[in-house]
Amino acid sequence: MEEITELRFNALAGYARQPQAALTGEELAYFEAEDGSILGLIIRDLEDGDFAGMAFGRDAKLRFRWTSMTEFFETPDQAHGALERLITELLDKPAEFHHQGDEEGDPVDFFAPVHAPETMHSDFQKVASEAGFFPARSIIEPMMRWHEDLDGNFVEQFQSTAFDQRIWELYLFATLVELGFAFDTANAVPDFIGRSLFGQIAVEAVTVGPTRQGAQIIPPPPLETKEDREAFLEHYMPIKFGSPLFSKLRKKYWEKEQIAGMPLVFAVADFSSPGSMIYTRSALERYLYGYSYEATHDAQGKPIGKRTKIAEHRWGDKVVPSGFFDIPGAEHVSAVISTTAGTISKFNRMGVLAGFDAGDVMMIRTGTVVDPDPEATHPLVFKALVNAEGYRESWVEGLNVYHNPRAVIPLAEHLIPGAAHHHCDADGNWTTSAPQFHPLASQTQILGGVKVAEALEGFDGPAIRFWKKPRAT
Repeated sequence: MEEITELRFNALAGYARQPQAALTGEELAYFEAEDGSILGLIIRDLEDGDFAGMAFGRDAKLRFRWTSMTEFFETPDQAHGALERLITELLDKPAEFHHQGDEEGDPVDFFAPVHAPETMHSDFQKVASEAGFFPARSIIEPMMRWHEDLDGNFVEQFQSTAFDQRIWELYLFATLVELGFAFDTANAVPDFIGRSLFGQIAVEAVTVGPTRQGAQIIPPPPLETKEDREAFLEHYMPIKFGSPLFSKLRKKYWEKEQIAGMPLVFAVADFSSPGSMIYTRSALERYLYGYSYEATHDAQGKPIGKRTKIAEHRWGDKVVPSGFFDIPGAEHVSAVISTTAGTISKFNRMGVLAGFDAGDVMMIRTGTVVDPDPEATHPLVFKALVNAEGYRESWVEGLNVYHNPRAVIPLAEHLIPGAAHHHCDADGNWTTSAPQFHPLASQTQILGGVKVAEALEGFDGPAIRFWKKPRAT
């Protein structure tokens, strides 16, 4: 058996965990049989301090689940040897040995076409067939076997009309699992009802789509001049965010018995035009709190943010009041979360980190990140070599949590560690607590057909480099 990373183990079997397991055992090391059919885990019992190995095989729906374990031993080395012997024995067992008896339905091949090629989403076709997206495809397959299709149309929409929306839901699923949540799958509404050792949460996915006139997509307004860009972020995009958020608000999820007493979170992603989420974060913040901020300096030359209260957003004949959290009923929404990273590029990078690649795809990530300098008025620029030793990334990295100052049930920050938490009071006073590395936006360049091991031979530089963004003159 071969030792693997926690990220790879989580991608394959982490969804089988129950939060309570962390109260009794500490996970020490993760393993995989040579043919990939069995996974292993060494734990330390927190009460007695002894060690044991656990084995996981595929159930009838091809999900890795616990099937066997060793005895407990005084040392981790003894547990390692026993686990190796157990996995060797399990390799001779028939596949049915690992079936649990509670599986319903047959395994689903999520990339097997269910539509004619001309009706498939172009991004799905790329992920399903192109070598450069093999890491994303390989990490999505085991994940989707655990994602319960409560609406019954996930695969069909994933391949056609709602690829971006389904990817966003998978991103939320992976992030919540990483944060230690297990899911209540008895109810389809809202999208996720999660319980962890630290509390409960209800999450509804929200997406901003392109403007349509019948079946025709209306392109976004031009962004050629500074005035164009300002109007786009100050009026056009806040209205775009406002429409789906207000529609979700009207559904009154907080009245559902299954989430009574839980913080309710709307998770919004912008898919209004290709790549738009990279630069529309400020528009979401304007709409949520009804304030805009301009970087300026005080009399002593120290950077400060000049805030302005926004009454409304106006575009053509559309006018909406600013301040989502001020809308009657919005006090039942504890927070809105968003990220620029809920895309297929994230899955591609995480696939590489989890070992789901053939060693022939190089990825270079560039973007902006929060500058930890308290006097900085601009973000840092970064460039990262995803394949390099030392590169690290988590699902929650880059997630923004916008807390509702009027929330009936506030969202505790410790439920979503690793995210940036933003607070804005009624007077527009803004505070943020963020991790040291908090990307604001990034893009990933894929270089296919590269012998990665040879390309990285002798590479001893940092996996990520930073520099100050030059100021415009």
